[in-house]
Amino acid sequence: MEKGLLITFEGAEGSGKSTQILSAYEFLKQTKKNVFILREPGGVKISEKIRDILLDVASEEMGHECETFLYMAARAQLVEEVIKPALNEGKIILCDRFLDSTIVYQGYGNGIDIPLIKKMGALATKGVVPDLTLVFDVDAEEGLSRIKRAKDRIEKRSLDYHNRVRQGYLELAKAEPQRVKVISAHQTKEEIQTIVRRYIEELLDK
Repeated sequence: MEKGLLITFEGAEGSGKSTQILSAYEFLKQTKKNVFILREPGGVKISEKIRDILLDVASEEMGHECETFLYMAARAQLVEEVIKPALNEGKIILCDRFLDSTIVYQGYGNGIDIPLIKKMGALATKGVVPDLTLVFDVDAEEGLSRIKRAKDRIEKRSLDYHNRVRQGYLELAKAEPQRVKVISAHQTKEEIQTIVRRYIEELLDK
């Protein structure tokens, strides 16, 4: 049985990653791949309940440490229930956010110790590392302006916070260029789709 693949889609608010993950899914389905989509936090019953708490604007008193632990808890359950088994079965997983989100949002954004986040992450993910991470890069102010619905608790944070998040993603890409690929979101959807498909095809050809 072929080894499964985990491809993660990352980016700041309004970067268009959720649109691109759907396009990538359709592309892989057309090639007859056994592929499915997950989102973080969420994906399974327990993790979706945690998601509701994390994104609820009524959770404004939540401390940074609590926030970090909750994201890790949601991730640990998703890995346990779905990701590990699916990879063992040779499936391709497209995941809307993963550990990198916690590194940039809670680490670069909130100031939680990044080495500590990585240690916690190794436990929560059972050592699972994405085979490919696509980061959709957009100016923080522009990205936030693209959100037309009511903003959630994280989206409502300051522009300075979101700038730190964006910078965090760029730093991750510099540190792990083989895994993390930055794609400018200042292009048409079709242009971005072409780039995404190229990266996925390169991964499949390995």
